[in-house]
Amino acid sequence: MSESPIIVVKIGGSTLGSHDTTLEDLVALQQEGWRSAVVHGGGAAISEWLDSRATPTRFVRGLRVTDAESLQVVVAVLAGLINKELVVAISALGGQAIGLSGADGGLIRVRQLDPELGYVGQIERVDSDMLVRLLDAGYLPVVAPLGILWENQRLQSQILNINADTVAGEMAFALAAQWLVFLTDVAGVSGSDGASLARLSCQEATALIDQGTVSGGMIPKVEACLRACQGHTRTAIIDGRQPHALLAAVQQGRFLGTTIAAGEERP
Repeated sequence: MSESPIIVVKIGGSTLGSHDTTLEDLVALQQEGWRSAVVHGGGAAISEWLDSRATPTRFVRGLRVTDAESLQVVVAVLAGLINKELVVAISALGGQAIGLSGADGGLIRVRQLDPELGYVGQIERVDSDMLVRLLDAGYLPVVAPLGILWENQRLQSQILNINADTVAGEMAFALAAQWLVFLTDVAGVSGSDGASLARLSCQEATALIDQGTVSGGMIPKVEACLRACQGHTRTAIIDGRQPHALLAAVQQGRFLGTTIAAGEERP
């Protein structure tokens, strides 16, 4: 494995717009020698497409309930439209990106998470070897959060939807990444008083979830950070609306949000 550091970055549609600098930052990091991997969401776009088809959207514990009809839209939007738009945009900025989903090459194997959620997967394995080969070849993998059902010790012909935050955490863990960074549309994790917290230990972050202070869509982000911390990855949830927030974090150590790390490695 190359000695150049690995960073996993989770981006979502809510932070990508005409004035967003995240993709520029990713290309800059790649050109500086970082091996970067991206996981993207697309919840807002999926909801818009479902609305256009008069298909209701429902969430349980921050996760989208995905029936057979919804799954078709999820796959088309995530692995198709959004993934390829990101790859093209990164390429146009001078980066070398390759788009894939967790279903490609068996990258992400999953089991069904909960029948109540429908076609939603719980990650069993991430093929880190595949990602490392792409990274070492100079590519920036852009991964859509889908997986292949793994059942009875073999792959099945079924795609499952996966929470993108969870994918990012498992990828960072599997790759032993130096950093896992979430770019969000909020100023980090908030405490009980509503104020953003600059840093948290893993124990403090867990307590905020248990207390209900961390709720909704922030839960899978914090849980993903906790998972990555198990592999000694440093993690951050930062405000992606701020110009060059990713570069500020990685290059300057200036975090416009919240860092989460194991107690002995707390920033």
